[in-house]
Amino acid sequence: MNQLPANVEKVSDIVKVLIGGIEFYKYGISKVSGQHIQAMFQRMIDEKQQAVTALRPYMAEASQRDTNDPDWIIKFRSTYKRLEKTLDSHDDHIQLEQLEDVEAQVLRVIDSALETNPPQHYACELRRIRTRMQQCHDEMHSLQHATAC
Repeated sequence: MNQLPANVEKVSDIVKVLIGGIEFYKYGISKVSGQHIQAMFQRMIDEKQQAVTALRPYMAEASQRDTNDPDWIIKFRSTYKRLEKTLDSHDDHIQLEQLEDVEAQVLRVIDSALETNPPQHYACELRRIRTRMQQCHDEMHSLQHATAC
């Protein structure tokens, strides 16, 4: 079994953000008009689900801790409420803009975990996940700019 990192709460934070992103995209699929955008949202869901699965071995202790929500979780929840309202607008460009912000939040929470100098095996997994999440961000950014025209 993998040795759990000393800062297991960071694992829980990352998983919470990823699960929040999954929920955003699930909700967004029903709100966007283009099938290509729906397919992209499904890819984003799949990437985040794979990341959650990869992080589960590092969560054994983190999932049992009762900690207060860090400030970013409160901000994330606020973004979620704003995003739900935006998705109801049926304006694909606005929805993509909000989802790009979700992708940026995912990257920030992973970067925060990497800044704590985690054990090598955990850091390797985080870097692998971050690379995939950066690709999701870049894809969302590109699609957002393509719909702005």
